[in-house]
Amino acid sequence: MKNKIALITGASRGIGAAIAKRYANEGAHVILLGRTVSGLEEVDDYVKSVGGDSTIVPLDLMQHDKIDELGGIIAKRFGRLDVLVGNAGMLGHLCPVGHIEPSVWDKTFGLNVTANYRLIRSFDPLLRQATAGRAIFVSSGVTKSAMPYWGAYSASKAALEQLIKIYAAEIGKSNMKANLVDPGMVATKMLAEAMPGANMNDFINPEEITDIFVELASQNLKDNGKVFGV
Repeated sequence: MKNKIALITGASRGIGAAIAKRYANEGAHVILLGRTVSGLEEVDDYVKSVGGDSTIVPLDLMQHDKIDELGGIIAKRFGRLDVLVGNAGMLGHLCPVGHIEPSVWDKTFGLNVTANYRLIRSFDPLLRQATAGRAIFVSSGVTKSAMPYWGAYSASKAALEQLIKIYAAEIGKSNMKANLVDPGMVATKMLAEAMPGANMNDFINPEEITDIFVELASQNLKDNGKVFGV
């Protein structure tokens, strides 16, 4: 990934931070996008410690218009985007569908689906400027079955999968590729929220799942529109 420009959302912690660090170790300039400035700064410090380059972008992806502005800024600075990783997401409330607050439903879809659509809308032209633009989005195994009480999260991730598969079909004749990753049970803040009381030491660490994100960013990648497990 030497000299590639890679933008990672949700890069201040968990899976996003792990991907950003791995990409930096692979030689990419990483654009770190997230809400928590202190977390972004910690990742930035790591990137610099390994001799890498990074750009911090403190941004709440629920501010959808700001995503459009960011596309313009990156276009002026870099002229292209080689890799887009849509990792940021939220769990919402685990409860019966009839008990989900409309505000929670809207926010869950706003981040898990709409923000990723806005990322594609903003960065598709920059991915087309790359030699081999790669878009990678994080899904979930909950889309494979109807799990009670997971309504908002599961439905939003299912919608995301369909959105990315359609986008992949649309770019099928180009040099670009778009795929999804189902990371499985990873020791993150979201998993701890979903499984209160569980021992996070029983699950794999985010750093252990980064290989697939490197593979899906490869210029030699042939796969498009698929969901990859870890």
